[in-house]
This record gives sequence, structure tokens and C-alpha cells, in this order.
Amino acid sequence: MNPVAALILAGSRPGGPDPVAVAEGVSHKALARIGDRPLLARVGAALRDAGIARIAVAASDPQVVDLGTSLGMEVLPPAAGPSASVALAFAELGAPLLVTTADHGLLEAGWVTDFLADIPAGTDVAVLLAQRPLVEEAMPGSRRTWLRFADGDWSGCNLFHLATPQTARGIALWERVEADRKRPWRLAARLGPAMLASYALGRLGLADAVTRLGRRHGLAAAVVAARDGLAAVDVDKPADLADARRIVAARGDDRAGVVQGNKLLL
Repeated sequence: MNPVAALILAGSRPGGPDPVAVAEGVSHKALARIGDRPLLARVGAALRDAGIARIAVAASDPQVVDLGTSLGMEVLPPAAGPSASVALAFAELGAPLLVTTADHGLLEAGWVTDFLADIPAGTDVAVLLAQRPLVEEAMPGSRRTWLRFADGDWSGCNLFHLATPQTARGIALWERVEADRKRPWRLAARLGPAMLASYALGRLGLADAVTRLGRRHGLAAAVVAARDGLAAVDVDKPADLADARRIVAARGDDRAGVVQGNKLLL
């Protein structure tokens, strides 16, 4: 079920300067390096290794645009926010479309192919999420925002799949989920008083909530559980970049650490 195209989001969120870009002395965090490659190049290489030939990047920073072009990516204009950028790109690239972010610096081709293989048949829109025990096993001491539901605590993995043309409606759904990611009770509230009560009583699972919310939009929506907890690690802060560098060094048997199974030992 390989998508015909992938989109890498590399826009800039409103507000002050990005802390990673400032710490690294670059104009955009997509240019920050892990090992010998910028984040954008690492993400693009993982997508190509997963068999995706057409890759686009939504970016406006001139240096990111130049890098994307040099990497053989199509450059598309970003919009005001991630979901709006996806909507703009979806109109250009069509379905099926895989969406990820430039700060997903540890992205591996295997995570992409596993995600696509694990999406239930007939799904219009799918999102990859990792359960807390898997993330904490892979990254002991990791601090992040958890979506707390009856089927566990979940963390986003910055991988989304829009399978069919009608999933344009799913982009609006994603925008709502994105807005509620730190207030999961609001996600439940969108399903009505009964579902909000179910969430309050600890009976509503995230997978069920996403399925029900998708159905309200006329879509088959699914949560896919990540197989590797490191899939939930992105680069939002300088400390995240330092962690990612240690992980990459450890994968190469660097002195910075050793990977044992999926767990980083420092």
C-alpha cells in the first residue's frame, strides 16, 4: 500500500525563533545536523529507502528550499499551520499521500513500511502513535505530552497516511485532533456528552475515539500502533537534538552509547 507521494512539513510555527535553529546557528531547524546530514536530508533518505519516489517539502525558508531542491524534492508553499499546509499540498499531490515532518530526524524506512503494512484495509486516514511503555523502554526518562485514554497513554509519531481523495475531509479532522492534543477530553467532547462521560470514567479508548470521530466525517479513520518506541522521538528542543545525535551515534557503535534491542543505553 505504498503511497505515490510523501510530504515533509518544514514550515515555521508562529511565535518566537525556533530554539533548535537558534542553538545550532541555522535559519531553520530542518537544517540542523545529525551526524553528517541535515534533518531534512535524513527524513528524505528514509522515505526514499521506503520506496517512495515522489517527495515534496512544504517550506518557505530560502535555505530549506535550496536544500530540498538539491535533494530532488518538489518544493511547495506552506500555509498557516500544519493542517492547512497539508490541505494545500494534498490538492497538488493527491492520494495516497504520506505526511511527516522535517524534525523527524530518526525516521527509518522500516517504520514507514511497517506503518503502511499495519493500516487496516479500507482505511481512509491513519495516524501512527506509540504507546507509553514502548517509548519509555526505548527512551528512558523521555518527557512528552501523553494522550491518556482507556487503551493506554499514547504519543504522536509524526506519520499520517491519507489514502483516498475523500480524505481531504480528514485534514480538517486532523486539525481538530492537533488542536486538542494537549487536552484529550476535548477530543472526547467532540463525540458528544455520552463519549465525554465515557472518557471521564476511563472507559474510552483513543483508537475507538478516532474511529468514531472519523465516522462523523464520513471517513474510515484508524490509529496504528508503532512497533518501535523511538518513532515518537522528534526534535522540538536542543535537548531532543542531543538525544537524537546520541541515538544515531549509538547505532553506529559510537562511544556515546550502545543500542540493545530498541533501548538506548548511555
